[in-house]
Amino acid sequence: MTVPETLHRIPVRPWRWLPWLLASQLLVVVVWWRFGWAWGLPLLLASHALFVVPVFLPNCRFYAPVLSRLRGRDVWLTIDDGPSDETLVILDLLDAHDAKASFFMVGERAQARPELVREVLRRGHGLGNHSHSHPQARFWALGPGQLASEIGGCQQVLTGIAGSAPRWYRSVVGMTNPFVAAALKRHGLTRVGWSARGYDGVGCTPEQVLERLAPDLQPGAIVLLHEGAAHGHNPAIIAAVLQQLHARGLRARLPAGSA
Repeated sequence: MTVPETLHRIPVRPWRWLPWLLASQLLVVVVWWRFGWAWGLPLLLASHALFVVPVFLPNCRFYAPVLSRLRGRDVWLTIDDGPSDETLVILDLLDAHDAKASFFMVGERAQARPELVREVLRRGHGLGNHSHSHPQARFWALGPGQLASEIGGCQQVLTGIAGSAPRWYRSVVGMTNPFVAAALKRHGLTRVGWSARGYDGVGCTPEQVLERLAPDLQPGAIVLLHEGAAHGHNPAIIAAVLQQLHARGLRARLPAGSA
């Protein structure tokens, strides 16, 4: 797959939202002062929603640029949450289908199993940063210091094992957080979203996941998959996705600079 370097959308102005926040609150004060609480309170709630809702929208560009689709016919398989006991099985499945994927790894898990990280690279796949400890219940609420530690810690671990720094990043559960962009700029990372999601990280069956994914398995898709989920179906799900891609004449390949 030939993909231009413009795919690397590293944030240029990570704090661009801050003046808008200050301006919105100044407007609330003026309106409340002039027209009273009946106008000021709804405007206050609306202004807060404007800055809170984007945190929970995986492909929203409000706080940081995001890559959610590719050009061309090839599909990008992205596999989150590893390494795990399923990593080698998944690598064998990918090999059997002549497919490539990017593994968005958790720093602590990679640090505990560096041999799996090296095996992913040895087989020609890519690495991505998926935070250091995967704090999925509170990632959205982390402050700038904690956020920087999550992203920087994972980057340090993966760089130490791989010998080169990953260039891709995926937020935990896709949540953006207002402070993500500053850390991405510091490490030269591009945030990656998705265009096809089957909710395979929660309780499910392979048939349910494939039914949700199938309509979006199209040329240029970025497919979100997982490994190591408690339900134990991730390898079967990935096998089904690979079979579906083959049936549609689509190839799973890496974009340029995925290492």
